[in-house]
Amino acid sequence: MDSRTLQEQAKKVALELPFTEHCWPFGPEYDVFKVGGKIFMLMGVARGRAHVSLKADPEKSLLNQAIYRSLEPGYHLNKKHWISLYAGDDITPELVTDLVLDSWHLVVDKLPKRDQKRIRPQ
Repeated sequence: MDSRTLQEQAKKVALELPFTEHCWPFGPEYDVFKVGGKIFMLMGVARGRAHVSLKADPEKSLLNQAIYRSLEPGYHLNKKHWISLYAGDDITPELVTDLVLDSWHLVVDKLPKRDQKRIRPQ
């Protein structure tokens, strides 16, 4: 998957999720996606490489980093809880979708119960 397709896929998935806010608190060079006021995805360019950074479960993150060479610890973020995806043949639309969904759910899970029920009614 090339850089443009990677970022387009991640953005499409993120914006389809309920209560997602797309904003630019760090300037126009970083697209930020929030749910419940908390960031779950950032997109930008670092060292000339476009990336998508997402929250990730630490154990799952280590496993994914061992499997996918285009997935690295989060760029300029907590390396334990964030990952960054870069363009590569090993990155598929399904993987991007799964990682964006995981990130969104991780953030929603940490919100107060009343917000969780509003955002993700069961």
